[in-house]
Amino acid sequence: MDRDLSALFDPASIAVVGASADPAKWGNAIAVQALRGADRHRVQLVNRRGGEVLGRPCLRSVAELDRVDLAVLTVPEAGLEEAVDGVLTRGAKALVAITAGLAPDREAALVARVRAAGAVLVGPNCLGVVDNHTGTYAAYNSFRPGGVAVLSQSGNLAIELDRLLAARGLGISRFVSLGNQADVGLVDLIAACAADLHTEAVAVYVEDVRDGRGFVSAVTAAVDGGTPVVVLVGGASSAGARGAQSHTGSLTSDAAVVAAACRAAGAHQVRTPRALADVLAALRQRAVPRGPRVAVLTDGGGHGVIAADVLATHGLEVPALSPATQTSLAEHVWAQSSVANPVDLAGYGEVDPDSYARTFAALQDAADVDAVLVTGYFGGYSSGEDGLAGLGPAETAAAKQIAADAVGRKPVAVQSIFPQSEACRVLTEAGVPVFAAVEDAAATLAVLTSPRARGLAPLPPAAAPLGPTGYSAARAVFAAAGVPFVAAREVRTAAELEAAAADLPAPYVLKALGRLHKSDGGGVVVGLPDLPALLDAHARLDASAYSVEEMAGLASGVELIVGARWDPRFGPVVLVGTGGTATEVLGDVVVALGPVDEAQAQDLLRGLRTAALLDEHRGRAALDVPAAARVVSAVSRFAAAHPEVAELELNPVLVTPTGAVALDARIVTQQEGQQWTSH
Repeated sequence: MDRDLSALFDPASIAVVGASADPAKWGNAIAVQALRGADRHRVQLVNRRGGEVLGRPCLRSVAELDRVDLAVLTVPEAGLEEAVDGVLTRGAKALVAITAGLAPDREAALVARVRAAGAVLVGPNCLGVVDNHTGTYAAYNSFRPGGVAVLSQSGNLAIELDRLLAARGLGISRFVSLGNQADVGLVDLIAACAADLHTEAVAVYVEDVRDGRGFVSAVTAAVDGGTPVVVLVGGASSAGARGAQSHTGSLTSDAAVVAAACRAAGAHQVRTPRALADVLAALRQRAVPRGPRVAVLTDGGGHGVIAADVLATHGLEVPALSPATQTSLAEHVWAQSSVANPVDLAGYGEVDPDSYARTFAALQDAADVDAVLVTGYFGGYSSGEDGLAGLGPAETAAAKQIAADAVGRKPVAVQSIFPQSEACRVLTEAGVPVFAAVEDAAATLAVLTSPRARGLAPLPPAAAPLGPTGYSAARAVFAAAGVPFVAAREVRTAAELEAAAADLPAPYVLKALGRLHKSDGGGVVVGLPDLPALLDAHARLDASAYSVEEMAGLASGVELIVGARWDPRFGPVVLVGTGGTATEVLGDVVVALGPVDEAQAQDLLRGLRTAALLDEHRGRAALDVPAAARVVSAVSRFAAAHPEVAELELNPVLVTPTGAVALDARIVTQQEGQQWTSH
């Protein structure tokens, strides 16, 4: 349910509890900022010694306050509860606790008091709150006004972002320091900022996405409503399950899960504060993401070649343009120009600067182009540094036309030797991002063109908890969920083995059960041609139980791993990758939040680096990708219905031209995972 945060962003009255005359104290900095908005809100200062702060009389206690909407608490940790109780009795509906150092139990009790009073709490341990439109300055710092809402778990990073945005002609509509998120959290604030008429985009820096699925839902709603969200996550490089006992657990790191959440929500994820500011600047053009095919437009071969190389390192394509597009481009350039891609004017920009604009327009209209990167000399003639500065007005006019053709269409980035030129200034002011370095332009295009997922399916009702989860039991529950397996029999004695061999076709596979990874230490023997070979292998393996299985024909197929784990923040996380014993060595995996349907599962399979192996090649028939997708979808639904399962995987799943079949299965319950982690 949405929470009412109106008193946080537009209060009629503000109280600063702990206001101080000492410039070295937080209470002074907060009071300075709050009084900047005194013409919009009544500001009351509380200092237990009374006197004046910043020329304003101070009340000695919270009990002396008139009615308060927003209370900012900068008191010592020992007095925080008393201050909270006091402002709640004065009607406060929003509290910002700058104070740090509360133990978890005290923090929980404090939140209970606030919620019981129908109020909301930001913090504790935060920098404060700002709304530049309403003049609510309840934070340590001031920020340049603009259209970006900044929600940050780091105050210093927000200060840096303010400077980075200002350098790009952007500013901040709202700022909230998340602090401990004891009450008001990221999900609440994304929803509130997306609904704000003065917020054009939301920037998030967070180190702990506590309500993962709520985060996805909030971002999805914001993006669907026309408010883009750009996310920088800190500390997400460590493994999400360090004690993981499966390939799935070790390969689904926190970073991979957060990236999957951003894709599902339609958020743009970045890795640095500078990239965060770059993407926010680029989003002003309101481009529509289409795909990875980038046309490079330049007036110098070297810049075009370097740009193509750098784009490739970011996973983007610079394909040869279609004959129709090349014919269209040729109408606007001279004979020595190249129109294949990169599109090189080859000096024609110096003869006719408008050729940039005409060529750019043709690329915007081209069906085989998803994005455009302009690189190199553009901007030089209007920079005042060129001997042909007389071409400056024509170049500036071309920039205006490029800007008009860019906004609301395909993603565009410009890299210029002269980023401060008049032509580049025109582009920047119109929302077309201009970069001094081609690697920054390429990285921004990569973020803008990255594929967005279909959103997040709701979790199904929890199924009855599983019973035994040994190998044979795991095969049985997966089979009941719709996963095909090769035929198998569990045996313990030589007599049972002979009976199983009579039921199954040769050649055979023999697996020693009870091992964490059955293939370790020779625990799996494959290709046994007959019963004597099977009996010999049984005599050599040391185990209390075995599985005798039909040998699948591997030559015509590809081995995959299909797995899932339960993340405490995001719920079921499904993994697909190149399977077999080299899974972790190759690391060719993709991750999504579950459950996924069959269409989403096919998208995951197509996202593998080795996806081309699924198609017809070198005389081998195309593999049954829909069958593999059915397995992935079934595993994700099973995982979503069983929160008691910590990790599960099928490795390998053999995909052939005629279907997909699982060759091995593993399930680790939450309790078992905890036991293994502790050793």
